[in-house]
Parts: sequence; C-alpha cells; structure tokens
Amino acid sequence: MILSDKTIQEKLKKGEISIKPFKKEFLQPASYDLHLDKYFLVFDKENIGMIDVKKKPERFMREIVANESKGFIIHPGEFVLANVKEITGVNSKHVGRLEGKSSLGRIGLIIHATAGFLDPGNELRLTLELANVSPVPIKIYPGMKIAQIAFEELTTECERPYGSKELNSKYVGDMKVEESQIWKNFKE
Repeated sequence: MILSDKTIQEKLKKGEISIKPFKKEFLQPASYDLHLDKYFLVFDKENIGMIDVKKKPERFMREIVANESKGFIIHPGEFVLANVKEITGVNSKHVGRLEGKSSLGRIGLIIHATAGFLDPGNELRLTLELANVSPVPIKIYPGMKIAQIAFEELTTECERPYGSKELNSKYVGDMKVEESQIWKNFKE
C-alpha cells in the first residue's frame, strides 16, 4: 500500500524511511518531490563504438557539472544520467518508487527508463535516467523539481536487504551518479 503524506511523516520520525534534507513544503498527498542535482553523465560518443555489457567500460561516459543559472540541455533522442539532490532511504520493510512529474512528461522528458526502485535497506541519491523523447531540445536546471518518490510497506520485513553479501548489490549507498555496473553480473 502506498504511504500517505501523514504516514510518510510518521515513518520519517520513526526512522523507517529517510529523506535528507526533508522540507514539508515538498510533501505531496502520497509522495515527496525530489530536485535535480548538478552532476550529469553523458555518453562519450567520440571514444566508444559499442557497449559490451560483459566488459568494464573505459571512458564510456563523461561528467558534466551544470551551472544552476545556465542549466543543462538535453537534445532530442539523447539519454543522460543524473542524480537527485536528496538522499532517500528505506529500512528492510519498505520500498521507494521513483516517479516522473506530469509537467515534465508533457514536454517529452522521461526521468527513468527502468531504475525507478529504491530497494529495502538502501539509502542513496537516486539515479535519474533522463531521456528527451520530444522533437526539440529541453533545458533543465539543477535545483528544479525533477521527480517524486512514493513509499510502500512490504507485507513482511525482507530477509536479504539490498547490500546483503549474497545479492551482488552494485549501487549500495551511491552519493554521486555513476555509469552502469552491468559487467559485474558476468563472471569470467
């Protein structure tokens, strides 16, 4: 069941979920608004010809630090990684679900391709998988509302929270956007 604004506040006080920093003005009826950070990873198209998911990437993406007043332009068909500013976390009995903002979706900005899930036991700055599906460039700005997170309670506490030794969790506690670690799934 999705947590209401009232329950989100109760769970924050109990330490069962966390949002840092938390400002009540960004609390919605059943979610919390998240803001865009200034770090972006873009494909280094000049230096890669193909991505092989079995191999550790070398110079696959490059970092861009966006200026809050100048913003960052995402061109049509472009895909970039970014973070939210807030650090969000859940205990082993909750999950978080990253969702887009309707106003951004209406201009063709997708905020996550697949990774919209905050696993039980993890606390991090969520990664955004930004894609411009509109026919024109879109300019976005660090600090703007970019997404929202909804929280749900599991039926029981999970036995193996994210980061457990046997899970091969790759993004435990990430504080800055990083490129794919899919290559770690293949044993050589």
